[in-house]
Formats: sequence, C-alpha cells, structure tokens
Amino acid sequence: MSNTPDTAVRAYIDAHRAAFLDDLAEWLRIPSVSADPARAADVRRSAQWLAAKLRETGFPTVEVWETGETGTDGAPGAPAVFAEWPSGEEDAPTVLVYGHHDVQPAAREDGWHTDPFEPTAVDGRLYARGAADDKGQVFFHTLGVRAHLAATGRTAPAVNLKLLIEGEEESGSPNFPALVHARADRLACDAVIVSDTGMWSEDTPTVCTGMRGLTDCQIDLYGPDQDIHSGSFGGAVPNPATEAARLAAALHDGDRRVAIPGFYDGIVELSEAERELFAELPFDEKRWLGAAHSHGALGEAGYSTLERVWARPTAEVNGIGGGYQGPGGKTIVPSTAQLKLSFRLVAGQDADRVQQSVRAWVAAALPEGIRHEVTFWGATRPCLTPLDHPALQSVVRAMGRAFGQKIRFTREGGSGPAADLQDALGAPVLFLGISVPSDGWHAPNEKVELDLLMKGVETAAYLWGDLAASGRTDRRPSP
Repeated sequence: MSNTPDTAVRAYIDAHRAAFLDDLAEWLRIPSVSADPARAADVRRSAQWLAAKLRETGFPTVEVWETGETGTDGAPGAPAVFAEWPSGEEDAPTVLVYGHHDVQPAAREDGWHTDPFEPTAVDGRLYARGAADDKGQVFFHTLGVRAHLAATGRTAPAVNLKLLIEGEEESGSPNFPALVHARADRLACDAVIVSDTGMWSEDTPTVCTGMRGLTDCQIDLYGPDQDIHSGSFGGAVPNPATEAARLAAALHDGDRRVAIPGFYDGIVELSEAERELFAELPFDEKRWLGAAHSHGALGEAGYSTLERVWARPTAEVNGIGGGYQGPGGKTIVPSTAQLKLSFRLVAGQDADRVQQSVRAWVAAALPEGIRHEVTFWGATRPCLTPLDHPALQSVVRAMGRAFGQKIRFTREGGSGPAADLQDALGAPVLFLGISVPSDGWHAPNEKVELDLLMKGVETAAYLWGDLAASGRTDRRPSP
C-alpha cells in the first residue's frame, strides 16, 4: 500500500551498507553483559552509544532512561534508551519499536572461534555476541528509517516513530514492567513492533503472531520433623518424597492434558486457519528432535508438535528431589521434599488464576501429616495478535516486498517482556525479526546472516509507509 519505490529503497541500502555494518561492529565491541555487575559501565556505555547514533540518524528526541534500584546494595538498574520522531501529520499512527541492547555473557574459552566482542565477517555472516540477539535487529531500524525518508523524499517518518531499547532483557527485565507503566504516557502508541525474534529459516520467511506466558513455582513438602527409620516407621507415616512423586505423576491425565482443575479456563483455542498455516511450514520433526537432543516427541493428544510448543498451555516438572542422594542406600523416610514446576500460558489464561488453581490442586492432593508451601517467582503474560489485524497485515506486506515471496506465520513457545508493553499501553504487539535458528542465540559463535539483516532494513523501510497508508491501527489490546 506504500508509495515507497522499491528500487530507491534498495539503492539507498546498498550505498550505505558498508557504513552501517561498520557502525554495528563498533556497537558490538561494547560488552554490554547485563548479568555481570562488573560490566555495568559497559551496559551504560552501550546505551549512550546507541543514543548518540539515534541522534545522528535524525531522531529529534533521544533520552537515556534510568531504571529502578535492584539488589540489596541499592545499585541502579541498567539504562534504557528512548527515542521519538514525530511524523508531523495529524492522523499518522504512532508505532513503538522494542528491542534490547544488553547481551548474554561470552568468552573465547566457551567455544568461540573468534573473540566474541571483536566482530568478524566470514562468508556473508557477522560473528559476535549480540549480532542477532539483539543489537543487529535493533540497529537495522536506523538504516531502515533513513532509506524510507530517502526513497519518499520525506523529512520525517510516515508514522510517529518511537523506540524503547532496554538494557536488562538478558537478566529477566526486572525493572521493565515498572518502567513501562511509569512512562506509559511517553510510550503511548497504536502498535508495538518487537524486533527481538526470528524467522523459520532463510528460505521460509515468517512473522511471529504471539508468545506464551510463564509462571513457575517451587512446592516444598514437610513430613516428619527429621529423617526417620524406614523399617520402624515406613508405610505407617506420610513420606514427603512419595507425595512429591505423586504430585508430579498427577500433573497430566492419560492424554497428556494438564489435570489441574480450571487450568484451561478462558484459553483462546487455535483456529482451523491457524492450524492450516502451521501445517504449511516445512517442519522436519526428526531434525527438530535432534536439535532438542530428544529421542521422541510426546505431548497433548490431538495436537501437532508445533501446535503443542506454540499454541497450547503446558505444565513441566523442572526438578524433583528429597531424601538421601549420596552413594549407596540409606533406609529413611525423609523429612522434606521439593518439586519445581513451570507453566507456559496461552492467550486467555490469567497467571493469577493459574496460580490459585495450582495452590488449590496441591492442597487437595496432599494427605494429612504433610505440610506444604507453594512459592511462585513471578509471571509473564501471554500475547497474541489476530491474523486479520491491520497492523499485522502491514508487517506481512512489508516483509513480502523485501523478501519477494509469501510470508508464513509462526508463534513463539517461549516468553518475553512483550506482554508488559501490551498490558501497559493497550496496543497490539507485532513481531519483526530476521534471525534464523542457526544464528545461535546465547551460544558460542553467535552470528547474523548479513543478507537477511539487509532484508530487515528493507522491511523497516517499507513498513512505516504501509502502516500510514492503512490508516490508524486498531488500539484494542490483543486477546
């Protein structure tokens, strides 16, 4: 729907590619590892570097936002970067781009072929920590908006463009929800674009339409006041380790459905159209199992593997323990046992209600003589954008122009901070990413495919015009 000439966009990108990659390499040299307190100054330097580059790009408003205090020492959180470039047109929609500038830890001795913080280009790939996750995918927006302006002759984007690039995503975004709620007026938008995701493969470009939520807990079980002799007392008193095992075994029914009463209440079921779209993807289950280091696929009856990991809620036993774990035997009834569980949530589920259901299920399942505590560590809400949402269709069209082929759809089985933006801002969340599974996020030798990175630039160049031409986007939050 945009009037942006494709040839002009591509010519601009080609002319500025080398300088763009030089700038990206400079940013990648900053070891902005948010999980390492010793790198706090580097994370701050990364934010300041990005802020300066966004000003150079043309954003008239660029700010480094401090985040709340974390830890008992009162140390500040890592800074986020906010930028804003008004369109100047009264009816232009407002779009917020989200990403992060912090990275995972990396060291040569972890198995890297090169220094992880000295970007190295080999055979069309750029190797460095953060190349794909997420500096490369954040940075493509700088060249994308410049290509958009150059090709259209505009002096400002066709949309009111905002960026929020946080500095703690790789540390669990501890301050992000509070930051978003506190700054909701500055972040107000009609749609959120998350560029911290990927595609199915180099040959099959895709758009992600949602992420699952997450809540996890530990269940502590207490029986006798101390370990006791299993010959004198076993079989006549409750055993916490046995009850932990019984809870784990009762977590699913015979069809591998979660057996906690109320767990599925309110969920948004997969439509037949979505199931057909998932089935179009060239999924090789044997290869997928190899990547999972697993020897078989198993899950909720009636659903395919992709449907299970993308669009169905799950309950997993993350750990179970209790009693003697040393060499040989020790014939006791242990005094305590523990069970760690995590629950992936889908659209329509509420984490608070799920937590209440889990607590009630545990209390009802345990016998007299077993005391228990259930501790939840937090929750991330799911997010989902309907396939027919106009803003999603703009992303699909822009990506289709850049790649020159049909764009298919995926979801993400994991969880992230996107739902915090959806909740605070009441705007739909769209995902625009060009990374592929072989990029090795969080692994040694992380890389980004340079041609795909340029496709991300091109997509961004087309997207702002398409969103503006489509009219003001739907402000209703996704289900």
